[in-house]
Amino acid sequence: MAQYTPPLRDMHFVLHELLQVTDTFKTLPAHAEVDVDTINAVLEEGGKFASEVLAPLNARGDAEGCSLDAATHEVRTPAGFKAAYDQFVEGGWPSLGCDPAYGGQGLPVTLNQCLYEMLNSANQAWTMYPGLTHGAYECLHAHGTPEQQQTYLPRLTSGEWTGTMCLTESHCGTDLGLLRTKAEPQADGSHLITGNKIFISAGDHDMAANIVHLVLARLPDAPTGSKGISLFVVPKFLINADGTLGERNPIFCGALEHKMGIHGNATCQLNLDGARGSLVGQPHKGLNAMFVMMNAARLGVGMQSLGLTEVAYQNAVAYAKDRIQMRSLTGAKAPDKAADPIIVHPDVRKMLLTARAYAEGGRALGVYTALLLDQELSSTDEAVKKDAADLVALLTPIVKAFITDNAWISTSHCLQVFGGHGYVREWGMEQFVRDARINMIYEGTNTIQSLDLLGRKVLADNGAKLKKFGALVRQLIEDEGVNEAMAEFINPLADLGDKVTKLTTELGMKAFANPDEVGAAAVDYLRVVGHLVFAYFWARMARISLDQQASGDPFYRAKLATARFYFAKLLPETAGLIRSARAGVKPLMEMDEALF
Repeated sequence: MAQYTPPLRDMHFVLHELLQVTDTFKTLPAHAEVDVDTINAVLEEGGKFASEVLAPLNARGDAEGCSLDAATHEVRTPAGFKAAYDQFVEGGWPSLGCDPAYGGQGLPVTLNQCLYEMLNSANQAWTMYPGLTHGAYECLHAHGTPEQQQTYLPRLTSGEWTGTMCLTESHCGTDLGLLRTKAEPQADGSHLITGNKIFISAGDHDMAANIVHLVLARLPDAPTGSKGISLFVVPKFLINADGTLGERNPIFCGALEHKMGIHGNATCQLNLDGARGSLVGQPHKGLNAMFVMMNAARLGVGMQSLGLTEVAYQNAVAYAKDRIQMRSLTGAKAPDKAADPIIVHPDVRKMLLTARAYAEGGRALGVYTALLLDQELSSTDEAVKKDAADLVALLTPIVKAFITDNAWISTSHCLQVFGGHGYVREWGMEQFVRDARINMIYEGTNTIQSLDLLGRKVLADNGAKLKKFGALVRQLIEDEGVNEAMAEFINPLADLGDKVTKLTTELGMKAFANPDEVGAAAVDYLRVVGHLVFAYFWARMARISLDQQASGDPFYRAKLATARFYFAKLLPETAGLIRSARAGVKPLMEMDEALF
């Protein structure tokens, strides 16, 4: 069975040495008192819960899966899931990053993101239940009426109730403008909602007393397309005036999806037959409100894949150090044994270092983005809030798509380290691969994220958001450009920055003539920009590690070696990606459809 150790040392490095988060927190009145000791204590206890409570349930939950009682439409989660959730609630973990006005602890998003990385490493399927709940909390916190907030937020904050988002229908997928679910206004101001939703994660379960569904539907006078979508809050059980639970609302699980992975999470087909709900936000503006939850979910999905990359790496390293097979090409490294540990072989090291570089780079990006969110939400300086919001908008599709792509690569590599054993369930590696694959699809496929980055976040504002990140890159280059020890990191970073600028300009000009050029280049473009972001953080981490060489701490030696690997072996991928992006739309579209 796979094992998991929370990567607290690297988290401390990112939080306290790379980003020095407490300096930022001191500028935010809501978090000014959050210090290093508080952060470390929370992460240590969260890590214990992840490794000691959740991780042992991961393989068991995958094998058992969820079950549906067809007569009652009730879903049962795998053995141990509900008890773990009860322990999670008793420990106050759902309230960590929530508003104190509703019973929350008011701690930074940054800290909550680190917690969720560990939970996802330990058990992604389980973690999706509280993860989606936090997204529902954020949506209602931003757009709910005062009555909705008083009714739902305290119970979502405590974890007494859980939440979902109900977007997709079988005929529309990502194109939500095609959805057909209807909402009929009632005399009392409520709405009766009828329709069918699919792929609803955590759509029904036995872990909490009530489930708060956020449902997209159309009012009778709704215009066609995405401009005619409204958002409704639809509880599994109706709520009485005194706050107690009332009768069952007719929103039922009709079937569970039989999936490739995340078997421990109930992915439901939900049928609404006149289910009673209330409007969230303005009529026909449902996507605007739901995007609060969707953007939170996109960052959350990035943390899911970061967690899987980390745990797969840990297990692959342990196996590579123990498994003996063949001799090193340069002579026996373990002459007292029949063969050498496979970690001596160059390609095994390449696979391991790929996962390590993507995990540590992803952690730096994920925590940095969360810190920007804290500034966007809590700063009293409007300029700081605006800059943070722009960078969050730019980085969100990269967190979602680049980190999840990298996790698919990394978990596959880590399975390969095990050879045939990796393909066998008992080692746990094949589950990480299966679980990682869904994250490239969730919350808008990675192609959708790529179109969002290039079309909306870069070209739509003439590169203004990209230039804000570019300014950070340029500042680092100016600061370190004369430091010979940093040349191996700064020179390729500067080169890639120039190439991104030229590529962006070229694609913008092509898009004026043919919008399909954006679709042809977007996926390549996102990976190029993703590497630019990772290279920026890896250069900064290398600088810290160089400065700490005299300490003799092996942590910094390992960090520096990983940085060198990243720049030498992973960053060069951008050359091919840029060439592919520049090849344009013609090779994709010139073949007649009948020839496919």
